[in-house]
Amino acid sequence: MNTIPSESIALVVTSPPYPMIKMWDEMFISQNPAIGKALKSRKGPDAFELMHRILDAVWNEAYRVLKNGGIACINIGDATRTLDDNFSLYQNHTRIMSYLLKLGFNALPAILWRKQTNAPNKFMGSGMLPPGAYVTLEHEYILIVRKGKKREFKSPEGKQIRRESAFFWEERNVWFSDIWLDVKGASQNLFDNKVRNRSAAYPFEVPYRLINMFSVKGDTVLDPFLGIGTTMYAAMTAGRNSIGFELDKNLRDSIRLMLDTIIFYSNELINNRLSSHLSFLKEKYNTGKEFKYLNKHYGFPVVTNQEKELLINPLLSVKETNNNNFEMLYSEKPQQEFCGERINN
Repeated sequence: MNTIPSESIALVVTSPPYPMIKMWDEMFISQNPAIGKALKSRKGPDAFELMHRILDAVWNEAYRVLKNGGIACINIGDATRTLDDNFSLYQNHTRIMSYLLKLGFNALPAILWRKQTNAPNKFMGSGMLPPGAYVTLEHEYILIVRKGKKREFKSPEGKQIRRESAFFWEERNVWFSDIWLDVKGASQNLFDNKVRNRSAAYPFEVPYRLINMFSVKGDTVLDPFLGIGTTMYAAMTAGRNSIGFELDKNLRDSIRLMLDTIIFYSNELINNRLSSHLSFLKEKYNTGKEFKYLNKHYGFPVVTNQEKELLINPLLSVKETNNNNFEMLYSEKPQQEFCGERINN
């Protein structure tokens, strides 16, 4: 990532390879053969540490390129593995957070998101016989850290962009909970599920929420483990710039194929957000709720003064300008079908 200038990135959103998950062994070993030797010798803690030292180099760069006040969101799951008949948990989230704090990041409250599982037998180990059964892992962590003090918006232009980048009150109440139960790791019509499984991509909703929560329109979002491009496409949908890095060249075609569907998918997601807000308003009106504020772009009610200038820009076009570079065009006008919508109880 040495091509990225220092202190030029507003937000890092990524999901790295998970140390001690077998599907990533080959990738880690290719960068340090000592990891393979440790695994063959059944030295799990040694392999675990060597894998994380590879990730440490990426966190070093993330700290360098983030602006003061910039935030990093790292989606990571812990791992369970049996080596030499010894079943053990490897706490990836603890190891990464420990290193981030050593770098100088400030820890912010983390998020747990619970993954759906279709497995009929959720337990691990000896079933119903104590004490050899183990608790299953059905959640992942989103570690959230900040470089330096809270970001400030001092210029009139910066303040205006921040106001237009607002989210709805009811979204805030869900997004800023420390536990996400509504994010589904199931199929999405934007991505080929076979490719998603091979790349271990997280659900689109995860980076999309984080980008809206911790950046403003026009910011640059970095994903140092781009995979199939989930973060990049979430940034497109949210009206942010993005930079991504990926070692696996075989994923390039999969990333490009998504260009055929991102405009429809993006605007469908945005329309769903707006429709959900209207449904929220109708529900509240039916309980006798009155609203003091109107959004100036759409004309519908909002709960707080901070939502008055909220505008979710439709994505109009995406084109490849040169190799691995894309340019997006957005509408500056609100979606007409939601403008002036009357909500009656």
